[in-house]
Amino acid sequence: MNTLTVAGRRIRYDVRTGDSRRTPLLLCCGIGAGFEVLQPVVEALDRTVIRFDVPGVGGSPAGLLPYSFATLAWAVDRMLAQLGYDQVDVLGLSWGGALAQQLAVQHRRRVRRLVLVSTGTGILMVPGRPSTLLRMLTPRRFRDPEYAAGVAGLLYGGSARQHADDIRTVFRNQVRAGSLRGYLYQLAAGACWTSLPFLGLIRQPTLVLTGDDDPIIPVVNGRILARLIPHAELHIYRGGHVELVTEAPALVSVITRFLSR
Repeated sequence: MNTLTVAGRRIRYDVRTGDSRRTPLLLCCGIGAGFEVLQPVVEALDRTVIRFDVPGVGGSPAGLLPYSFATLAWAVDRMLAQLGYDQVDVLGLSWGGALAQQLAVQHRRRVRRLVLVSTGTGILMVPGRPSTLLRMLTPRRFRDPEYAAGVAGLLYGGSARQHADDIRTVFRNQVRAGSLRGYLYQLAAGACWTSLPFLGLIRQPTLVLTGDDDPIIPVVNGRILARLIPHAELHIYRGGHVELVTEAPALVSVITRFLSR
């Protein structure tokens, strides 16, 4: 495993090199997910891709203390500096979309363009279905691929309703499941965070991708992001919360066109 230490925390990371003429892309994963979950996205891209595990997930130890999104954004900025990347594009999926928003406003010189997928404004957003949110209080789906496949349709909607095997395979490909402490740290970071006060300060060109059948992040949240971020455009796709993973080629083509402008 490739690891480096940032502010006393050991972070596992991966860099897949690609076309050096294109700005590298940093991927921020959803809650509880090791970076292998986004492998279908990496395979569909032709540029350098940087991935990492947040503390307590995958191969990154949890550490003794929880963190805020602001602290984690600072750590990610330091990680990029250590890896030698002056500027990157950033894609955030779900929980990772909150981190991406924080990174864009907190370290704006580091971020050229922003892609927000299946995400919202944090604690102050239109909530998903209560039955879905209750199941998300536990990280069991990341530790038990069979359970993940069984609840895929209820949790994620879209293509996951018919292709639960894809969800099982994705979670089996993780190096290791995140720790309970790490999952609670992620929940805690999101429980007291919202981007509503600073969305107008995100000056980077932004692509907001949201599904019309997402039980976790209703489509209205994507509309709110696109309305309040000054240079944002909205793309509503047919599907659910993890379509970026289960239907990667279709959505990556939209993302690539946006990043290549």
